[in-house]
Amino acid sequence: MKIASFNINGIKARLPRLLEWLEETRPDVACLQEIKTQDEGFPAEEFEKIGYGAIWHGQKSFNGVAILARDAQPVEVLRGLPGDAEDEQSRYLEADVFGLRVACIYLPNGNPLPGPKFDYKLAWMKRLRARMAELMTLEIPAIVTGDYNVIPRDCDVWSPRAMAEDALMQPESRDAYATLLADGWTDAIGTQYPAGGVWTYWDYQAGAWQRDHGFRIDHALLSPEAADRLVACGVDKDHRGREKASDHAPMWVELRGDNAG
Repeated sequence: MKIASFNINGIKARLPRLLEWLEETRPDVACLQEIKTQDEGFPAEEFEKIGYGAIWHGQKSFNGVAILARDAQPVEVLRGLPGDAEDEQSRYLEADVFGLRVACIYLPNGNPLPGPKFDYKLAWMKRLRARMAELMTLEIPAIVTGDYNVIPRDCDVWSPRAMAEDALMQPESRDAYATLLADGWTDAIGTQYPAGGVWTYWDYQAGAWQRDHGFRIDHALLSPEAADRLVACGVDKDHRGREKASDHAPMWVELRGDNAG
């Protein structure tokens, strides 16, 4: 089973590229971030045409997450991250699909810092940890995947010095991410590529793509029950280089089926 994550950076602007990627790679589950559309504007019928059921949690012009399933309909479990009744940003969606609990997240960026945006990022990560702790107690195969907006290690960025002042690399951001791993979650790409050098994001500015000045901020964290089934993981890097592409590339994990383990 292949579970992918793709920050599409505007589903309407990138729809041709998104459909192209889905048809070329055919993931069983695709988690999307930054769909940047209200619920009523989500193009569900376009995904239905190519065999994908969908659920989504939208917001006008910003944020927004969705979960797609091939030849199936995800069963929604939770919409929005618990812990702050006043938080109206669309950044979290959780569903059951193919015997797997899937959470799609778009973690706050946190820039500029210091300030309220960075405070919100850290508070959101604290709430995320609480929800992931609840998932861990279920003892089921679970994956929490998406754009974490955290560069976990120096080997996950083309130049640690260039990003040193960014919210993505602050000690507080990294510590909050490391705490999730200490709780028992497995960073799929971090584990499979311990030496790093695998990027998922390249800025549109300063020729970052052409110079391969990227970094890894899109992650898939696996519960122990899912980590035991991990076969492979990677990044569909070539899709970043296509016309009118997102500034992110899709990342994916492949899990062994229940009947094979």
